[in-house]
Amino acid sequence: MHRDAVLRVDLSAGTVRRESVPERWRRCYLGGKGLGARYLYDELEADTDPLGPQNRLFFALGPLSGYLPGETRYAAVTKSPLTGTFLDSYAGGSFPETLAGALPGCLGIVVEGAAEEPVSLIIDEEGARLEPAENWGADTVETAEAYPNASVACIGPAGEQEVVYATVASDAGEHHAGRGGVGAVMGSKQLKAVVVRGENPDIPPAIEALREQTTADYADHATGRWQAASGTLESVDFADEVGALATEGWQAGHFAGSESVGIAAAQEAAVGRERDGERVPGGFRVRTENGESVPRGATPISLGAGLGIDDFDAVATLGATCDRLGIDVIEAGSVVAWAVLAGEAGLVEESVEFGDGEGAKKLVERVATRKDDLADALAEGVGAAAARFAGDGSGALSGKELMPTVKAMALPGYDPRGAAGMALAYATSDRGGCHRRARPVEEEVFADRTREETVRHVADAQTARSVLWSLVADDFLGDVLREDFGAEWLQAVGIDHDAGSLARVGERIWTLVRLFNAREGFDRADDELPARLRQPREDGSVVDPEAFEQTLDAYYGYRGWGHDGLPTHELVAAVGLTGTVDDETPLSSVDAITTEGDT
Repeated sequence: MHRDAVLRVDLSAGTVRRESVPERWRRCYLGGKGLGARYLYDELEADTDPLGPQNRLFFALGPLSGYLPGETRYAAVTKSPLTGTFLDSYAGGSFPETLAGALPGCLGIVVEGAAEEPVSLIIDEEGARLEPAENWGADTVETAEAYPNASVACIGPAGEQEVVYATVASDAGEHHAGRGGVGAVMGSKQLKAVVVRGENPDIPPAIEALREQTTADYADHATGRWQAASGTLESVDFADEVGALATEGWQAGHFAGSESVGIAAAQEAAVGRERDGERVPGGFRVRTENGESVPRGATPISLGAGLGIDDFDAVATLGATCDRLGIDVIEAGSVVAWAVLAGEAGLVEESVEFGDGEGAKKLVERVATRKDDLADALAEGVGAAAARFAGDGSGALSGKELMPTVKAMALPGYDPRGAAGMALAYATSDRGGCHRRARPVEEEVFADRTREETVRHVADAQTARSVLWSLVADDFLGDVLREDFGAEWLQAVGIDHDAGSLARVGERIWTLVRLFNAREGFDRADDELPARLRQPREDGSVVDPEAFEQTLDAYYGYRGWGHDGLPTHELVAAVGLTGTVDDETPLSSVDAITTEGDT
């Protein structure tokens, strides 16, 4: 079945209606990230308040949602309250698959406006409607339990308090659309939950064989074998081994307690897997004092090594606390680490220390409820806390230099001082300091790479994921689909694209998002090398600023952008965006424009 519509929810008016998606938008942007970017660029004016009613929140599916093997995912697309940039964040579990079945023919839900009182969106056999949310104040697990026999995507206390890196949780907090603050946008709209009841999509007979073959390919692929054996939890062991594990506030690249919080510790503590019995099972399920939890790789990296906590149970409990509160674990680890370093430097009065799991847990709970001045500042992110408590850095020590961020988003645990290509990946990520767009660390630590090779790896990965996240494919299954970008699958459901045209789709999407950010005032100055990475860590490693700028120039050249980091008229025409770009969007030059519209 073709998906050719969206559900439009106007919270201010209290209305829900179905509307068609233009055919050329579906062909040019597919769904997921791409379609979300097109809606956002079309419907938001520059400088729209991310926490205002005019912002949009898109729960986006793709043309293959519910059909692809692996874990069905959705894309949460909005303007980020943390960064002010375009934001796409992804989550799996039962919610997106149930949503795909309950909304046949739909590519997702577009939410606008803001309710006067807390509401939930209910989608079931009776249709779609808004109902009062009686559970405002409940955490993510309690909220899910309030809706039996349903798949629920909801916010916890952090989203209600508009913590700018609050998440949207599904499957009772086991899955999160995490980075960038989607949960804060949901909270600002007083939308507590999206509750879906229904059957998963039927698999058309025409693609059953393709599904079985792709499942087998995935299970036998290196990524599938890695997922089956250890999943993302092995990332802490890998990063530590290659010297790229940001430890105790980015002071070192190795963590002495890595074995105590890595994959071996998780396997010992595990009581099962998310999808026991499947060829590629899910994450490891462990028990914590807050109930069962499924920690991902970011948990031992950001909350373990990043905070110097070498007790797996303590790390898992801290992660489960974040899950229930609805707060991103990477940002949570970063703000706690900042508080430790700022306390040591005398910039704030805070007693938490590295290695103090209970102290970190209490601080995260304070942040989620904005309990005091420091917690309120940390709820706005590392940069906001530095500005409020450490001034502008004119003294000997700047609070802004304590923890690295790009476009206000805290960096995850891969330290570029141990893998320099990650500096480019972070700097050019469209949503801020993100490692999911490109991970050159996975290759460059094993072999020297030229600047040109690093640039190609980063840019090509960003383009490929722009396509795959528009399908919306399982993040790891995408490694199997990357050869043709899913063209065989699209053709199987009647969508005529080949690998070449899909590569152009990816370039178009990446360019459009860059234009969205440019319209918001972002340019080369925001593709920065954080000050922290210019400072040597304990082993003397540092990122060379001059080499970084040269690599950034090479990246811009590869992308077809100007020295200022803005796409050129020539590139805009080449990817078919000429008729799309408005007069408020700055471009790098005045080259002739030769094509029209979304082509």
